[in-house]
Amino acid sequence: MPALLLASLIWACSFGLIKRHLAGVDPAWVTAVRLGLATLVFLPFVRLRAVGWGGAAALAGIGALQFGVMYVLYLESFRHLRAHEVALFTLTTPLLVTLLADLRERRLRPWALVASLLAIAGAALLVHRAADFALTLRGVLLVQGANLAFAAGQLAYRGWSRARPALPDHGAMGLLYFGGTLPALLLITRQPIPPRLDGAQWLTLAYLGLVASGLGFYLWNAGARRTGTGTLAVLNNAKVPLGVAASLLLFGETAELGPLLLSVLALTVAVLLAERGRQPAA
Repeated sequence: MPALLLASLIWACSFGLIKRHLAGVDPAWVTAVRLGLATLVFLPFVRLRAVGWGGAAALAGIGALQFGVMYVLYLESFRHLRAHEVALFTLTTPLLVTLLADLRERRLRPWALVASLLAIAGAALLVHRAADFALTLRGVLLVQGANLAFAAGQLAYRGWSRARPALPDHGAMGLLYFGGTLPALLLITRQPIPPRLDGAQWLTLAYLGLVASGLGFYLWNAGARRTGTGTLAVLNNAKVPLGVAASLLLFGETAELGPLLLSVLALTVAVLLAERGRQPAA
């Protein structure tokens, strides 16, 4: 669980940075650059002999879904929503994680489902008070598509990696990031001329690629491998109050503090519930 919390803290500033510096940049180019940087960092650790060509293809496919499709949809949503609103509408991710895991394993985990619903209810407090209900339907649907891709991808990686306990996470991440660049590169063919970026935009891309994507997703997938489904589902929402707080305190957006604190409280209770149900569900 500490790895998941640390990843959430790293991601907290991403919402505001993207909205301030990259909201108008083609999402395909942003995705390709940030995941390309992450690939370069982790590619030297790839153990192709241990993974095998079939395993490499599987990891690239998982990365294409979890990172590539997710990022293209997620970044496109910033054209329609404010940074804290994007963070807020990621609140459905834990429910998707729980439902997809139960569908995959053909069983129902009541504690995990209750914890996920409580986490969503806590984040919904922020939506009720802070979100602008005149948001375009397009923006909301883009975030939901990104949530679904991220939920399915992390569960797919957890299942793949648990079947190969001898392979360390850093030995697989380079292939995941490489796969994530592929959907972006396909979309770049629509606009092959690179965008002109200023210094602040390049620094933002460096942070997103090396820290938020490179380190953040390594920590997240490593934590997901060792965490129960209920806790994993709930901690997908840890970035919601953290991302909203960063957007408000660091990037000048406005929302009410009371609902934010209530959301953090609800999230804490949800984590405790998920941990309570972890052993019976294992």
